Amino acid sequence: MKLKVYKKSEQAKGNFNGGEILENKPIGFPQDGGKLKPYSNLFYWAHAWTTDKKSTIALHPHQGFEICSFVLRGRINHFDTKQNKWIPLSKGDVQIIRAGNGISHAEELEKNSAIFQIWFDPNLKNSLKKNASYDDYNFSQFKVKENKTSSTTIIKDDESPMRMETEGVSINIHELEKGSLFVGTSKEKVHSIFVLDGEIELERKKNLKGTFLTISETDSFEIKCKRKSRIFEVISPLQPSYRTYAS
Repeated sequence: MKLKVYKKSEQAKGNFNGGEILENKPIGFPQDGGKLKPYSNLFYWAHAWTTDKKSTIALHPHQGFEICSFVLRGRINHFDTKQNKWIPLSKGDVQIIRAGNGISHAEELEKNSAIFQIWFDPNLKNSLKKNASYDDYNFSQFKVKENKTSSTTIIKDDESPMRMETEGVSINIHELEKGSLFVGTSKEKVHSIFVLDGEIELERKKNLKGTFLTISETDSFEIKCKRKSRIFEVISPLQPSYRTYAS
């Protein structure tokens, strides 16, 4: 098994509006200076949050990529030039912008709110020829799978309502109790994991809240927990079938 660990201190940093919005970026832009660069069909991954006041990221353009926002805490408001209106999203909701041949959008994070924004590469050779499109999904639309030591919210799989053009992506949020979670996978997949709350153990090493991990080149792995924890997981191809922007 190939396990790579990126502590919070090793991730790129960012902010908007004089620090009203703060960011840790497991996968940042080249100029951000983080340790991890784009891989698989994951180009960018930011954890953004506000504290005691709301703040807006002004209207800005995108092309090609699929821009996904996952509301982790609180509430955000979203505007884009396709919908031409502000749309509210709350904790657990998900939004996708298939940027296609061009779209601009703005985001307002309410106070004490947090999101992931992840950019997926759907093969820009094709996506840049398409018109932009947008969908949002309420948390109630996602299936929850329960077992004795965990529950998993399945955001994206083959049966999920969430539609993506990016190849081979699955997305889960795992709520873990004390015990173990066994994950079956394949050597052609990479699992990208962000520890949202608590603490997890892999390969006898503890990983605290805010840690980012990648797991690949294995058929299975085990996550251990000694206390209640929550992790966000993206599964994607180790080697996409097309040339990505980063490559």
